[in-house]
Amino acid sequence: MQAKRDEAERDGEDTLDWDEAIAGIDAEINAAGMRGNVLGGRTVPNRSRSTRRRQDAPDLPKRAKQDTTLRRTFIAPDGRVYRPSLFVTLTLPSYGKIRSGLGVPVDPSTYDYAAAARDALHFSKLVDRFVQNLRRVAGYDVQYFATVEPQKRLAPHLHMAIRGTMPRAEIKAIAAATYHQVWWPSVDEVRFDGDHLPVWSQWADLGDGETYPDGQSGDYLDPATEELLPTWDEALDQLGTGETAEPLHVVRFGPQVDVQGIVAGSPDAHKRIGYLTKYLTKNLGDPLDPDDQDNQARRDHAVRMVEALRYEPCSPTCPNWLRYSIQPKGAKAGMLPGRCKGKARKAEHLGYAGRRVLVSRKWSNKTLREHKQDCRAWVLDMLGLPDETVTDPHRYVWRSVSSKDPNRTPLAKRLLREVANRRRTRARLIELQARADGQPVPDLSATSLAA
Repeated sequence: MQAKRDEAERDGEDTLDWDEAIAGIDAEINAAGMRGNVLGGRTVPNRSRSTRRRQDAPDLPKRAKQDTTLRRTFIAPDGRVYRPSLFVTLTLPSYGKIRSGLGVPVDPSTYDYAAAARDALHFSKLVDRFVQNLRRVAGYDVQYFATVEPQKRLAPHLHMAIRGTMPRAEIKAIAAATYHQVWWPSVDEVRFDGDHLPVWSQWADLGDGETYPDGQSGDYLDPATEELLPTWDEALDQLGTGETAEPLHVVRFGPQVDVQGIVAGSPDAHKRIGYLTKYLTKNLGDPLDPDDQDNQARRDHAVRMVEALRYEPCSPTCPNWLRYSIQPKGAKAGMLPGRCKGKARKAEHLGYAGRRVLVSRKWSNKTLREHKQDCRAWVLDMLGLPDETVTDPHRYVWRSVSSKDPNRTPLAKRLLREVANRRRTRARLIELQARADGQPVPDLSATSLAA
């Protein structure tokens, strides 16, 4: 049809009928499930988001950038030089009145569990934005060590040790000016629930060796109208462009920002280090004693929080988007709303799926090799052995080996060799410790362990 239309145009004939016929064919192809158009090209404008700061957020001050990771020093009257640091605690805003000491809502019916769930899901991005703003205002490459811990109300909050010092008012201003916008489709209207759920439609099989783009092999349809649900990209396109677009959610810190000055070697410094290490081995939602009535109230609060997270989308690939008539990114057969297996869904994480320990690259000012040497030196010191670097057989030099190197050992063999080396090293360490303590050397052979 297109070829005949072009031929008619070359002959000087009227092409209106041909154009209408081709438009009708395009409509039929699109109705059959094919996206886009026959001639190719994008049918909607590229998505753009305004880079202007929100009008409801204060501006950030600006300073000249300094190529350093340290801050100013202070000289005491006795001549001693101090380089203090900061210990900052950041929390999320309030979602309702809390019972003092218990961390449970006074009235669960008025507690904003939906906002609490969304803030927990995107808390890690808010922390990243805070670090960006902190470095922008400080004027130097701020280094930090931080941990994410649970409050009694089960909301995540941040303890951060910062090298160098800044005015407390400035830190609080940075926290107030920090926000993260979640540019996701709206989830205000539930379209599919219960037994009324989208159905999967498999695409035609491809030939041998061929694969579908993005790993997707079908679409989800409305069970009543059999219409295709909008894809993730199409749903984002419908948000609008420029300053008219509105985000799904805006995450901000609460007004409670605690900033403490720390001096190395002081008792307060050891106390703050305890805060940073206290929850390294704990989860955000550790099990509570079922026999304690107060803990039972907290357990009920945790159950309500998990229920609020159940249908809240946690990522572009989350199956919960089907509940709101949107195909998840990379949709697959068998997806069901409320059956997301993401880390944030688990009760021990309570919505926060980010890393619990956050360390900047230059915090220790040491490379990985230097950290390994420190560990080795500590082991030798604990065993009372001399550091015989020259004759030490456990000294390694790492070099990158090309995948095309004919002498490269297969991965399976390398893993088994590493396991064997680790067992020998551990056995040697236990043997030396036993000798230093005057104890008999245990039998750590492979046959003894197998028995």
